[in-house]
Amino acid sequence: MNTKEKFKDFVKKHPELINHVKDGKMTWQGFYEIYDMYGEDEKAWKDFFSIATVGGAISSFDLMSFIKNLDLDGVQEGINSIQRVLGLLQDMTPRGNNSSDVRKPRPLYRHFDD
Repeated sequence: MNTKEKFKDFVKKHPELINHVKDGKMTWQGFYEIYDMYGEDEKAWKDFFSIATVGGAISSFDLMSFIKNLDLDGVQEGINSIQRVLGLLQDMTPRGNNSSDVRKPRPLYRHFDD
């Protein structure tokens, strides 16, 4: 497969490049030259691939590297800790609707003698 075909496949994987061309920020020739020089190197493309987040924008490559470096054992330990805390809170709260456990307030219109 030649470089031109590889570039077409790359663009199919990253359709967000189309928006840069439509907005006039970049041309297809410019993208092709970057691809020809750097290939799919994440540093060359980080300005063109971004995902909107609450705190700003992060590149999709940064997101992928974060996911790759994620410690799944640590995440599981955190989930287990949260489950234990929720279990303790459940044990501390009354269960069911037993009327003997719940005190009912005396109606205002009744006196102690009634």
